[in-house]
Amino acid sequence: MNDLTPKQRIVLNMIRDFMDEYGIPPTRMEIATELKFKSPNSAEEHLRALQKKGVIELIKSSSRGIRLKDSLREQIGLPLIGQVAAGNPVFSEENFETYVNIDPNYFSPEPHYLLRINGMSMKDAGIFDNDIVAVHRTSEIRSRQIVVARINDEVTVKRYTQNNSIVTLLPENDEFLPIEVDLESDEMVIEGIVVGVLRSNVE
Repeated sequence: MNDLTPKQRIVLNMIRDFMDEYGIPPTRMEIATELKFKSPNSAEEHLRALQKKGVIELIKSSSRGIRLKDSLREQIGLPLIGQVAAGNPVFSEENFETYVNIDPNYFSPEPHYLLRINGMSMKDAGIFDNDIVAVHRTSEIRSRQIVVARINDEVTVKRYTQNNSIVTLLPENDEFLPIEVDLESDEMVIEGIVVGVLRSNVE
């Protein structure tokens, strides 16, 4: 596992998460779409490299012919994403700091990645600057949950509320103002919900 490149680890984690969610491996097109590759051929190149390194097995004549090797899920670890620059997708290679070996079953629901916090806007919720939050990727959001939201290519962690088309992202610090988003005119994507907090010494 230690000789995998950062991008190969990203592909491997995407395959694992897809299988956890849907029960089947992804196609090359689904990998390329999720990870913003230019074409399915790029996904195929990464898959062949992963097979050569012995972490997956490719089954011929099957669009979903990807098999993870035994016990691989426990070996991969969770990706730790650092500060996300404006315009960068969360799952961009430049954002990955490292992989953290931590039992995902410690959280519920199971997280897909870890995100390093920048700033003190959520301190009253026990989330401080440089802390690490565990994030479960989902589009099913309930009011008052703490979410990871992308607004016009910037990523923020706030508490979520919604009234018709107006989403309000609430800080947990009186020194910060709420962020209001009108879904009819503004672009917002929920990247997931926060399911746990780790102090920054997990590394």
